[in-house]
Amino acid sequence: MDDLIQLRKIAMHFEEVYHDGGPPPGQPLVRAAILAVARNPYAGRYVEDLMPLMEALQPLGVELARRLIDALGGHPEAIEGYGKGAIVGTAGELEHGALWHAPGGYAMREALGKAKAIVPSTKKIGVTGARLDVPITHIRASYVRSHFDAIEVGVADAPRPDEMVLVLAMTTGGRIHARAGGLKASEIKGEDGLR
Repeated sequence: MDDLIQLRKIAMHFEEVYHDGGPPPGQPLVRAAILAVARNPYAGRYVEDLMPLMEALQPLGVELARRLIDALGGHPEAIEGYGKGAIVGTAGELEHGALWHAPGGYAMREALGKAKAIVPSTKKIGVTGARLDVPITHIRASYVRSHFDAIEVGVADAPRPDEMVLVLAMTTGGRIHARAGGLKASEIKGEDGLR
């Protein structure tokens, strides 16, 4: 891995949802997120050209996407939802979290193969122990309403002021009792990543 990327830890969040007050489905919805805690090489100072860090994050994106798919059973075709996010420690700036957009998003889209939809994202500056709601949408069409969701994640001892928490999230389906109408996954045309 590039010298700019110094990992302190990797954490995993994993859920099996059997119901949400309604009838249990044939199989549970599985939701997972992987979080990498890394030193922010630009913490505490203004750096005009941030592109070297974005480039350096690409292998990490690929590794985290692969590990997350493995945690969800190892079958990319079973993944229906995804999202990404970053928490930047207080000595960094929001733009440092934005550097995760391309490395995290493209890594998941490539690993999943059939993914056409933009990967939804969120980022924030946070203190140690901060939580983040990572948005989720369908991997092939952003307008599939049943897959509008979020996963709350965080690491108890991160980010420290000079760190970032970089997050990828995936699910095996939409909300467990989705019934809010709109475009259904079975109706996806797959032309533009929207419908």
